[in-house]
Amino acid sequence: MERLVSGFKHFWEDEEGLGTLEILLIVAVLVAIAIIFRKWIVSWFQKLIGDANTDLKDNSAVVPCAPSPTASCAP
Repeated sequence: MERLVSGFKHFWEDEEGLGTLEILLIVAVLVAIAIIFRKWIVSWFQKLIGDANTDLKDNSAVVPCAPSPTASCAP
């Protein structure tokens, strides 16, 4: 019985692998947050991409400038 108690105490005090456990817990919390706020994150991302796409379509008249030794890009 004493050997069992001693083994349990040794197991309880052993800190090997705690770094891995901490990383796994952090990842689990991040995944849980992503699942909880999934709809909000997806709608935010779609709005962000949609706004960027709209801005690109609205600025189609802007011609990109490639500066060269003979030409300047200054307006």
